[in-house]
Amino acid sequence: MSKKIRNMKIKLGIVMDSIKLIDIDKDSSFAMLIEAQNRKYEIYYMEEKDLFLESENAFAKSKKIKIKKDKKKWFNFIDNKKINLCELDVILMRKDPPVNMQFIYTTYILEKAEKKGTIIINKPKSLRNFNEKIFIFDFKEIIPKTIVTKDIKIIKNFIEKQKEIVLKPLDLMGGKSIFRIKKNDPNYLSIVELMTNYEKKYCMAQEYISEINNGDKRIIVVNGKIIPWLLKRIPKNGETRANIMSGGKGIVEKINEKDLKIAKIIAKKLKLNKIFLAGIDIIGDKLTEINITSPTCIVEIQKFSKVPICKIIMNEIENQIKIKKQKS
Repeated sequence: MSKKIRNMKIKLGIVMDSIKLIDIDKDSSFAMLIEAQNRKYEIYYMEEKDLFLESENAFAKSKKIKIKKDKKKWFNFIDNKKINLCELDVILMRKDPPVNMQFIYTTYILEKAEKKGTIIINKPKSLRNFNEKIFIFDFKEIIPKTIVTKDIKIIKNFIEKQKEIVLKPLDLMGGKSIFRIKKNDPNYLSIVELMTNYEKKYCMAQEYISEINNGDKRIIVVNGKIIPWLLKRIPKNGETRANIMSGGKGIVEKINEKDLKIAKIIAKKLKLNKIFLAGIDIIGDKLTEINITSPTCIVEIQKFSKVPICKIIMNEIENQIKIKKQKS
């Protein structure tokens, strides 16, 4: 990294859910902000409600923020400021799902700033075009048997054929509203009616993968580069969901050749579509999701593997800023 870029005062914005509610020992956004602050970036904190358009420009009611690793008081707002988002060098879009219309509107606002030169991670267009569940259909050779539908009869036929399935919404995260259903389950119809909102809402059904008992694996990709360690999330007894938010236990492991082969296929497409930061989820030898909204597990992998993921992220961001300034 050139001294010129390192010594330059980088202005970084972050759009996220309330920082008041995070767990600083696990939150990936907080870990990235710590690294940014260590590099003496100016950090501007924003929530979704703070963004607005005015005279074809994207603005925010932002707060300059200082943070520290203190579980009693981990942030301090030092200034409130209306800011034109094009004044920022980079914005991290770290708003958690649901990916609803409010989320989509937020990407439109951020895209206005992007067109004027601000780097947005991940790109607004990518956040709209690559749904975390549906994106996996681009890799049909390595995914489990999967359908997306509103139609209750189609789901019923899928259960009849697969014997056991997992039903999940398209717009949530962290294991929320995920159901494991067996053939002849007496609660089948109630669950499917709930998930499809009586055939008004799409959901995803996948064949049940028994290897979930050994955990699912989260692999982090930064600007096409695969982090060589992963987090295996093992569900607690009697549970299907392995997500840490759902009580799963995390174990950090070095990525094996089989998982690396899958990750390389996906990383190539992520790079091609300019998706800067992603989390790949694998169960057994099957790709189940590609998280691009606000990928997590960075803290756990970084802590136990000693791979400085946040440093890698900021180095890549600085490279992008350098390239942009050379072109301007």
